[in-house]
Amino acid sequence: MAKARELKKRQKAVGNIKRITRTMQMIATSKFARAQGRATQSKPYSEGIFELVTELARRAGNIDHPLVSGPSGGVPKTAKPLVLVVTSDRGLCGPYNGSIIRTAMRHLREIGFDNCIVEVAGRKGLGVFKFNGITIGRHVQVGDNPTVEDVHHLANDYMQRFTAGEVSAVHVIFMNFISVSRQKPEVLQLLPLKPPASDDAGEAKGPAVEYDFSPPAPQLLADLLPVTVRTTLFQAFLDAVVSEHIARMVAMKAATDNATKMGKDLSRRFNRARQTQITTELTEIISGAAALE
Repeated sequence: MAKARELKKRQKAVGNIKRITRTMQMIATSKFARAQGRATQSKPYSEGIFELVTELARRAGNIDHPLVSGPSGGVPKTAKPLVLVVTSDRGLCGPYNGSIIRTAMRHLREIGFDNCIVEVAGRKGLGVFKFNGITIGRHVQVGDNPTVEDVHHLANDYMQRFTAGEVSAVHVIFMNFISVSRQKPEVLQLLPLKPPASDDAGEAKGPAVEYDFSPPAPQLLADLLPVTVRTTLFQAFLDAVVSEHIARMVAMKAATDNATKMGKDLSRRFNRARQTQITTELTEIISGAAALE
């Protein structure tokens, strides 16, 4: 009887866990739909900015801008590269944070842990880096619903520090959203900007189309380069959020499926235990009746 009772308790516990994971899966699916909408809606704008900058770079020729070449006096030898690692605030999202942190650790080893400034977005990454004794320059709090204002403020801060010679470069490590079935950790060089080659637009879109610009292309390019930095960083955060929700959705579905499988197994074991118990009780009753005769 004790074994059957214990199996019944385990069945109830597994059922409760299944309800929780199924609810979390539904929440992650809902959040994913909203996040995917934001990310896909911002893609055309990001691509349009890139195409415009490509054309302006082709027309302007040699680009002399602090966001491309650094401070006018050159990058100081004491300046270190800044690495921003974008992780999640919450767990239960499968290998999402682990993949980003492994990519970040490889990148930091290549640079040298003492030769860079590490900033982290998300509590999960913050905990891992502190556990490994890595000094954190700043904990960036953006959350799973990044706003344009917050990200642009962060991008402006990075541009100011780069053009002032406080940092030699800015790298962003995040989970790039390629498709629903594919996400990949990526190291993005945010600063200095790498202007596209003059023939990139022609290769991607066919023969180049000539445009008349007013004001002139170099002036427009100088105005658009900061916009490019802000847009690129914002898109990286949007992709990271979408990838996080996909990872959590997949992880919770797997947990729900495992709970279903375990519940069925426990049900079979309970039925066997109950059957054995009933058989034993019947045998005892029959034996007792036979003894009375």
